[in-house]
Amino acid sequence: MNEMMVRVLQTIGFDVGFRCGRGQYLFDREGERYLDLLSGFGVFGIGRNHPALRQALGAVLESDLPNLVQMDVSVLAGLLAERLLRYAPYLDKVFFTNSGTEAVEAALKFARSATGRPGVVHCDHAFHGLTYGALSLNGDEIFRDGFGPLIPGCVQIPFDDLAALDRALSKRDVAAFIVEPIQGKGVNIPNDLYLRGAQALCRKYGTLFIADEVQTGLGRTGKFLAIEHWGVEPDMVLLAKALSGGHAPVGAVLARKAIFEKVFNRMDRAVVHGSTFAKNDLAMAAGLATLDVIESEGLVRNAEQKGARLLAAFEAMAERHELVKTVRGKGLMIGVEFGAPRSLALKASWALLESVSVGLFCQLITIPLFKEHKILSQVAGHASHTVKLLPALVITDADCDWIERAFDAAIADSHRVPGAVWSLGKTLADHALKTRAAR
Repeated sequence: MNEMMVRVLQTIGFDVGFRCGRGQYLFDREGERYLDLLSGFGVFGIGRNHPALRQALGAVLESDLPNLVQMDVSVLAGLLAERLLRYAPYLDKVFFTNSGTEAVEAALKFARSATGRPGVVHCDHAFHGLTYGALSLNGDEIFRDGFGPLIPGCVQIPFDDLAALDRALSKRDVAAFIVEPIQGKGVNIPNDLYLRGAQALCRKYGTLFIADEVQTGLGRTGKFLAIEHWGVEPDMVLLAKALSGGHAPVGAVLARKAIFEKVFNRMDRAVVHGSTFAKNDLAMAAGLATLDVIESEGLVRNAEQKGARLLAAFEAMAERHELVKTVRGKGLMIGVEFGAPRSLALKASWALLESVSVGLFCQLITIPLFKEHKILSQVAGHASHTVKLLPALVITDADCDWIERAFDAAIADSHRVPGAVWSLGKTLADHALKTRAAR
């Protein structure tokens, strides 16, 4: 196991030994209840251990189904494919994978095969996974460092920049442009014209348009797919994370029929791409049960309503607290960004932390949230000044009360210099300096 991860948890005091998870809550070894705003990086859209999901998985185990025959066509996979395509009626086919990064890998292969082109364009600050193809599209150097050379033909451009995309596609050698409708690393939201413009440019230059909805899909942003906010119809949509229900990993590539027909174009090419466990019965049943819960419990609507409430609350906090630079998000994908203050005492303390490690200030928010308010949260990416909220879509008004009280208290405490929060900051800074010296 990863000893460095253990050290991280011990350093920031997150090593409480979680023993139980129900819905949006976690319980540690002492029985203390925490509100989980990470939800497994978006996996637990319907919450942990949902009874409907557990019942569905139990039924599969009790049914003696002929799982993974391989020389067969899975009925459960067909049913899940049909259900998913109802949410994207402009697409025709589904290819199942075991994860989001595998969905990205499949989409890259499909795009190159369908277009005969080598190039792939992605955005800075993007995160599409950590296997080699997906890593080659990663906009954060810390994930790429030490693992090169990566796959050729991948070009990075600024996010939310149509002129840069136009230049990248104009040579007509790009197979696909892949983009997160809302970037997970930072909760970066494009302007209202960007995705429509990107779609138009892709069609102009014969490039396939891939929407990576691995984190934003299945209701996270108050729409079933985030692209619905902008009315675009990509050539491929990638799903994973929440589709699993948190128990049986599953990913999916939703694509146009024309793409599939160029990949699987002859009987001897029926198996040119696949994955041994991708259509296993537990994963397919988990996906079907997850969709049932989302629909029957109105979770897309709940994400929209609770998200609007929380955004309004955070915007009010930004007006009261100078360290809150901006708030952004859609539905229950929210980023609270902190920035350099105006007052002299705070400015000096902020500068000290930044000189030690960019983004370190956010730990002065997340650690007190965890220790004093029993809320699990984290920053939105490496060297980020944004704390991200990604709770289960089942959260209640009482949970929103909890979130608002806790954040308001933690942020207010961070404005008191000297104070306990800045003493914590000095401890973290000293630790970071010792680590740097040891390296």
